[in-house]
Amino acid sequence: MLDATSSYKIMDAAPLPVDDRTGRRIVPETTRRADRIAATRYGNRPTMKDVAARAGVGLKTVSRVVNGEPGVTPETERRVQEAIDALGFRRNDSARVLRKGRTASIGLVLEDLADPFYGPLSRAVEEVARANGALLINGSSAEDPDREQELVLALCARRVDGLVVIPAGDNHRYLEPELKAGVATVFVDRPAGQIDADVVLSDNYGGARDGVAHLIAHGHRRIGFIGDMPRIHTAAERLRGYRAAMEDAGIPVEEKWMSLGVTDPERVRRAAEEMLSGPDPVTAVFAGNNRVTVTVVRVLAEHARRVALVGFDDIELADLLQPGVTVVAQDAAALGRTAAERLFRQLDGTLVTPERIELPTRLITRGSGELPPAD
Repeated sequence: MLDATSSYKIMDAAPLPVDDRTGRRIVPETTRRADRIAATRYGNRPTMKDVAARAGVGLKTVSRVVNGEPGVTPETERRVQEAIDALGFRRNDSARVLRKGRTASIGLVLEDLADPFYGPLSRAVEEVARANGALLINGSSAEDPDREQELVLALCARRVDGLVVIPAGDNHRYLEPELKAGVATVFVDRPAGQIDADVVLSDNYGGARDGVAHLIAHGHRRIGFIGDMPRIHTAAERLRGYRAAMEDAGIPVEEKWMSLGVTDPERVRRAAEEMLSGPDPVTAVFAGNNRVTVTVVRVLAEHARRVALVGFDDIELADLLQPGVTVVAQDAAALGRTAAERLFRQLDGTLVTPERIELPTRLITRGSGELPPAD
């Protein structure tokens, strides 16, 4: 803060306001810096025309220097480079690649950027994009089909070369014009709805079936299932796997053992507590995803009776809990990498017919899924 004795002068300006607490005049930051730097015009980047004017050369000469082309004398190149440095000029790669018909960028539409499952998936897509000289732009649909469509079309409007989409909705016909226009698209984790497109999935059905069969093998017959909203492909497939494992073992499934809905902690907690109460409570729980598993772990920690647990998706610190959490793990990084590699094969023209690729899951035993029934 400058006081009234400051040597800075403001010409033709209204008197400065005074701070009631200190009695000092309030000098705006822009005023303090006015004699050090010129006013910044945000959003107005220097152009090659500006560089040419400062260096006293033609646009073609600047273009040759910027793009490392021959035909420029050392002295002229020096002047142009000095002008570039002084102005802070950067080459417009977007304009350059547009002339070639590609923008060297791809879009990634996730369900929820805060979900730990999508971290390694996003990173894998980014690594493949970088290896192919492309920039990754991502966003979150927040499990809202309208927001997904808005985001996808916004990315298409920015001329991305391709899209990796984790769908929130079940109708993707809005993408047909973009696909016909040549936008490469791969869906991941869930299939597209009402269009033919590449999709990379985990074996949700088989993984859930294996997880529930593991609980049955350890003596459990009353097994609860808590999952995501039934309209979501992964939730429906995991419920199908649960039912199949119970049927294989000849165990009738009671409706009160199953609960699907939003995965917020309050809803999951209520579902778990209802399953664990009453005259015939469940002796084991199969949690349909990582968010459900975390809440169920908290509920079980408050419960007097030991209850077995298997979760779909691994969770952080699962091996440090007592007992460790047994999970059906899917390889999120492999999902992202496989989808991105397929996307760039589309862009290279080596893929034509859409395919469904299903990656295996694996059961990781840590203790919670191996607990015997308490009764």
